[in-house]
Amino acid sequence: MNFVTEVLTKIMQGSGFAALDWKTALMLFIACVLLYMGIGKGFEPLLLVPIAFGMLLANLPVTGLFNEPVYDAATHSGTVGFMWVLYQGVQYAIYPSIIFMGIGAMTDFGPLLANPVSLMLGAAAQLGIFAAFLMALALGPITNGLISFTPADAAAIGVIGGADGPTAILTASKLSVNLLPAIAIAAYSYMALIPLIQPPLMKLMTTKKMRQVKMSQLRVVSKTEKIIFPIAVTIFVVLLIPDTAPLIGMLMLGNLFRECGVTERLSDTAQNALINIVTIPLGLSVGFKATADQFLTPQTLGIVALGLTAFLLSTAGGLLLGDLMYVLTGGKVNPLIGSAGVSAVPMAARVSQVVGQKENPTNFLLMHAMGPNVAGVIGSACAAGFMIKVFGG
Repeated sequence: MNFVTEVLTKIMQGSGFAALDWKTALMLFIACVLLYMGIGKGFEPLLLVPIAFGMLLANLPVTGLFNEPVYDAATHSGTVGFMWVLYQGVQYAIYPSIIFMGIGAMTDFGPLLANPVSLMLGAAAQLGIFAAFLMALALGPITNGLISFTPADAAAIGVIGGADGPTAILTASKLSVNLLPAIAIAAYSYMALIPLIQPPLMKLMTTKKMRQVKMSQLRVVSKTEKIIFPIAVTIFVVLLIPDTAPLIGMLMLGNLFRECGVTERLSDTAQNALINIVTIPLGLSVGFKATADQFLTPQTLGIVALGLTAFLLSTAGGLLLGDLMYVLTGGKVNPLIGSAGVSAVPMAARVSQVVGQKENPTNFLLMHAMGPNVAGVIGSACAAGFMIKVFGG
């Protein structure tokens, strides 16, 4: 009997239950809430589900899943945690870059080429990135140091305003790895909530007359233009901001697969099988870092608030320029397409279409909105590269 009791006691003392505390229990609860949001509510499920499950695994005690490599020279053997291995894809910006290749393969840059002025709307929609960066720096003095961010932290937080999850993850992995989970979850949460967040702001910043504007049909873009575009953008942007090479390079390679006409199999793989495969370890890796000591901090609340502010300001920046273009063109530009300047492709463009069609059922803004939308992808990658260059040490 004593032997049985001793064995049971030993098992319990070595189990995760013995190491469970209230902070870990709270993180497990948060992980379950995020799983509910992804599965039950459909908020970005392809990433939120693996992120939440990664968080669940990371906060189950005594698993050793994140143990760093240990090599025993005597036995020529070693051990390493499963999570640690997968996380290297985030640490070295492999997963976000591959996902950008898939995004490029899925993206038609034709609307941008047909209306190059829409590039300005994508640039204007990066307002939130730089505004949130400045606000994050100001939080320290305002809160007497309770919520304080370094310039590198502030730069990583600001990129949430681009509404581009892979870009936010890559920037955080380079500048602020401890804040990576909160930044990633905030970025993808706001991307999922675009249909709820943007319309009220769109209606606030435009008049009914503006929203009813029907835009003329875009010109047909030649195949040659579509092939030259990704090559030219890669050369120019990477020469200008070398730190954008992982994102811009893979984005444009994926688009070249799509447009060149001789790599259909590669294009299909990049936009389907490959991007789906990489999404799993990317989501898990982000969740792996969401442990109680890193996540349950005042900084996390600051990130959530700053991320929402950045996203709203980015939307507002695009709308403001859209309003100006409406005035300058004598009412030929519908300013609603400015809200699509954030880089959530193609969701933001669809929201512009939906809001415009509610005001005028014969209005079709989707292709016009896709111009600023894909410009926003390039813009957010450039903004992230700039932040990494300046604050990456």
